[in-house]
Amino acid sequence: MWLKPEEVLLKNALRLWVTHKSNQYFILQRRRGHGDGAAKFTGRLVGALDAVLDSNARVAPFRILLQVPGSQVYSSIACGATMEEILQHWEWLEQNLLHTLSVFDNKDDIANFVKGKVKGLIAEETSSKLAEQEEDPEKFREGLVKFESRFNFPETEKLITFYSCCCWKGKVPRQGWLYLSVNHLCFYSFFLGKELKLIIPWVEVQKLERTSNVLMADIIMVYTCGKEREFSMFLDINEVFRIMEQLADVTIRRHLDNEAFELDQNLKQPTQITKRDLEARAQKEFFRAMFKLPRTERLYDVVDCSLWTPFSRCHTPGRIYTSDSYICFASKEDGICTVIIPLKEVVSVEKMEDTSLLPNPIIISIRQQMAFQFIELKDRESLVNGLLQRLQQVNMSTLCPRNLVFGKEGFGNMNIMVNEDTESRSEKEKLPTNAEALMSSFHQTSSGNPDSELTREQIKERLWMDHFAEYGRTVCMFRTEKIRKLVAMGIPESLRGELWLIFSDAVTDLATHPDYYSRLVDESMGKSCMVTEEIERDLHRSLPEHPAFQNETGIAALRRVLTAYAYRNPKIGYCQSMNILTSVLLLYAKEEEAFWLLVAVCERMLPDYFNHRVLGAQVDQSVFEELVHERLPELAEHITDLSTLASISLSWFLTLFISIMPLQSAVNVVDCFFFDGIQAIFQIGLAVLDATAVELCSSKDDAQALMILSRFLEHVRNEESPLPHTGNLHSLLNNEQELYPVTDIADLIRDSYEKFGNSSVEQIEHLRCKHRIRVLQSHEETTKQNVLRVVAPDVSFLHEDLEDLFDMFKREHFISCYWEGISSLIDRHDPRRAYAEQYKIDSGQFTSLFKLCSPWPWGSHTEALAERMFRLMDENQDSLIEFKSFAWCLDIIYHGEMNEKIKLLYRLHIPPALTESDHDCQSPLKGPLLSTTRPLKLSKPNSGEKDYQKQLKQMLKDLAKDKDKSTDKELPKMTQVNLASHG
Repeated sequence: MWLKPEEVLLKNALRLWVTHKSNQYFILQRRRGHGDGAAKFTGRLVGALDAVLDSNARVAPFRILLQVPGSQVYSSIACGATMEEILQHWEWLEQNLLHTLSVFDNKDDIANFVKGKVKGLIAEETSSKLAEQEEDPEKFREGLVKFESRFNFPETEKLITFYSCCCWKGKVPRQGWLYLSVNHLCFYSFFLGKELKLIIPWVEVQKLERTSNVLMADIIMVYTCGKEREFSMFLDINEVFRIMEQLADVTIRRHLDNEAFELDQNLKQPTQITKRDLEARAQKEFFRAMFKLPRTERLYDVVDCSLWTPFSRCHTPGRIYTSDSYICFASKEDGICTVIIPLKEVVSVEKMEDTSLLPNPIIISIRQQMAFQFIELKDRESLVNGLLQRLQQVNMSTLCPRNLVFGKEGFGNMNIMVNEDTESRSEKEKLPTNAEALMSSFHQTSSGNPDSELTREQIKERLWMDHFAEYGRTVCMFRTEKIRKLVAMGIPESLRGELWLIFSDAVTDLATHPDYYSRLVDESMGKSCMVTEEIERDLHRSLPEHPAFQNETGIAALRRVLTAYAYRNPKIGYCQSMNILTSVLLLYAKEEEAFWLLVAVCERMLPDYFNHRVLGAQVDQSVFEELVHERLPELAEHITDLSTLASISLSWFLTLFISIMPLQSAVNVVDCFFFDGIQAIFQIGLAVLDATAVELCSSKDDAQALMILSRFLEHVRNEESPLPHTGNLHSLLNNEQELYPVTDIADLIRDSYEKFGNSSVEQIEHLRCKHRIRVLQSHEETTKQNVLRVVAPDVSFLHEDLEDLFDMFKREHFISCYWEGISSLIDRHDPRRAYAEQYKIDSGQFTSLFKLCSPWPWGSHTEALAERMFRLMDENQDSLIEFKSFAWCLDIIYHGEMNEKIKLLYRLHIPPALTESDHDCQSPLKGPLLSTTRPLKLSKPNSGEKDYQKQLKQMLKDLAKDKDKSTDKELPKMTQVNLASHG
């Protein structure tokens, strides 16, 4: 590898280097301790110095120096990990430069010419390597050489970054280098002659944690199955931990979460990942979560600036974010101001005159006769040009809307069984997909003093009207702490549907996709499949206490929305709890609006919640447990296993408290959710636990704790709501005589914001990344135990041995996923398959495992035997086998009875194990008479027809007789000869 020329003093280097070749201008040197059997002590000493100092001179054990005649200063221009590599550089110098240098008279000219040539070679080499993507290409190239020489991975194992650090072995630190690659965490140390190499696949990492111990204040713990590793003494531990978390998350999701894999295109190209990409990915995830935008949005610019906020009459400092379809702003101080501007609403983007009071200003005008002024924008030209280009694309797509292919695949692979009522409907038969919100038809007020309640509603409406006049009434409104307080009070019934659409930005999807929902309904209704059957079962138990869903009008609207969404997104289809959420949406929004609200919730605000494994909800449950430990330590100390709360708290997240609170109270929680996202559910959940902490700490068991929470939530009331009050199910079932104290929903929400409202979007996203690793690994452990439970009855291995075999089998599967292309991952692993079929290996992988696990020494026969064994187990001939077959094979070899082993041996010498292409067998079976479709019979001269199946049965009978008599009896010679001839 060519190096940027660096001056060294040869007289200081002679003690550590040995000259191997030299000429008038160049010296090739070898590091002492490498090569010709140098003294062990010298080698260890040099190795120790290399590990501690790690100077640029010790890039590799071989180097080439430039020497100018008459000068005592030399320059390193090349290095190599092997002698072959450095000799290639030496030969290039001799052939291309040596004869040229003699024409120079001035030694400075010689040095400048060689250095310039080497720098040109470096630039040329760098342009074709991944190093050019790094901030410091030269340093990265040096680390890449060490990584490749030390760990000998295939070229496709891309190095992301590396750090100097210590790895603790007990109480002893080992100084070395931590290498973070696409699929592995690696550590290398060489100190006083002792070499340490650690290779930890990311896919085996179960937890990453920053902690401290007695000796070090800040260390990174890496947990795998049964092992813990400690790393410390980083220059920037925050950066290291952030990159490690991102790499673990990306790799584990790529291999263990097919649903996320299919949605995230970045996961499909792991060899293109760089450190910069990981940081950009984390920022993009934060951006989409903060503004509740679609996953498809690509982030382009993040620029510091200030926005003119008329309500405060000043410029508010913050950041502007631009993406495919949005311009967003967030103040640096949380809660002061947030703005979301869809590009479809933008009329113009203009640069203003630069002044001392308004440096680098731009004006963004929108359709509602509003304008936003941004100042102090760095690189204003680039930002404005990018915005104008994307604005033009958005306007073109609005004029010529894309034909969304929602009906091309329909319900996907959901097994449509009946297709009826598919004739096109006339205009008068069209379904009423744009009817008013159900609340307008089924609105009922509770008994008592209706005038007083209406007055409260009118007061709220007046407050909102005043707010609209000052802050705006569209998606582009200024979102401030004031609006959060209005939301916490409860949105008025008349404005609830409108504001849900604005806060979630579902109104933009509604406007940009005209007639989309009605076409979906026409395509999907009348088709019967497993999804529609599940929907039908849940229709009448969505909100049975509300009159809107006690008749066909509400039920039919609910059926259309759920079926249309399942048709739009067959990967999600329909999940339980979607019916409850959609019922509430239909109460306050038109049917088409409710559909787009459901899209916003499932695809933006609660990602990964409604899928095959409900991963998103499980991850947030795990995050919630950590928040309880952090914010409510006394409660966490009493309830040591917080996972027991998941049986009730899971519904808090899946149904946004709708299923376990009275409806008139739950809608206030939904208000907060649409404004603040999942943070609202976290903080309200913490407020519920805080309000019941005293009772929970005195509870005797989990059942009592769950009863306390259920009773508390059922008594959360909203006395101001005009909705009818529902009966208390818990009181009816348990015949409670004493009145349970009632909690006002407004008080509960206020407490949640005051006590637990300081968790930022960035903190929540960080916790999600951390706990997603644990949840996915928990699923993997469940898969493993289920596979072992299925396989164990059929084999004789001990449980511990069977676990080890499964781990080896799975590791071999992932090795192919790392380096044989990502398509193999999709073909071989799908969590939706049966447990025993999720991981499969091919013939080459089986051969590798067979060599490791077979009781016989390796030989020329090993590969042939493994190939035949594989063909025998590959019953469906898809060139892949699962773990059950692998365990069966080894079980016969190690624990099988003699007759089972003979059967296996015999089957290895007949089709399908034996094929005509085998060249390792002299058996007559491989001759031209053999065909894979022929019966296992062969006619031989002067011997008639032989049936080898009958021969095998006779052999086994004879063997059984010998075993009964406990005497050794030689098999008939005729049979032995035949077997030998066919072996």
